[in-house]
Amino acid sequence: MNTPRREMLTHSAALLGLLATAGLLPGRAHAAWSQAAFDAKTLPDAAKALGGGALSESKDVTVIGPDIAENGAVVPVGCSTSLTGVKRMAIMVEKNPNALAAVFDVSDAVDASFNTRVKMGQSSNVYAVAMMNDGRVLYAVKEVKVTLGGCGG
Repeated sequence: MNTPRREMLTHSAALLGLLATAGLLPGRAHAAWSQAAFDAKTLPDAAKALGGGALSESKDVTVIGPDIAENGAVVPVGCSTSLTGVKRMAIMVEKNPNALAAVFDVSDAVDASFNTRVKMGQSSNVYAVAMMNDGRVLYAVKEVKVTLGGCGG
């Protein structure tokens, strides 16, 4: 009685295994963890702890965020780039106690575009940072004004 269902599940599992073996399943972005990077107080220190060098501004990197955030505890921000050769994307908040807010490892199978929510204790510049395979560290910056503090404020 359950034979058609079991056959479908068996065939689906076999197909999924074949697709995975052939590399036809999309990859995933995942949060990268580096305690030293998250403990860094400045943007250059955070970039260095993530394995990067000097930061340089680029029109090819985009930072997304509101001009004014009504609640600093949940500020929607994002980062993206259409450049190839990106190994890591990060979101940094200049005036937070710890500059690094989020970091994501990127592969060729993943679009380098991420959205999240961060805490901001005060108005500050928010940076979208793209760390490239060739060692370049590119960024874009946007000022976000906070009306109600989120980091203990």
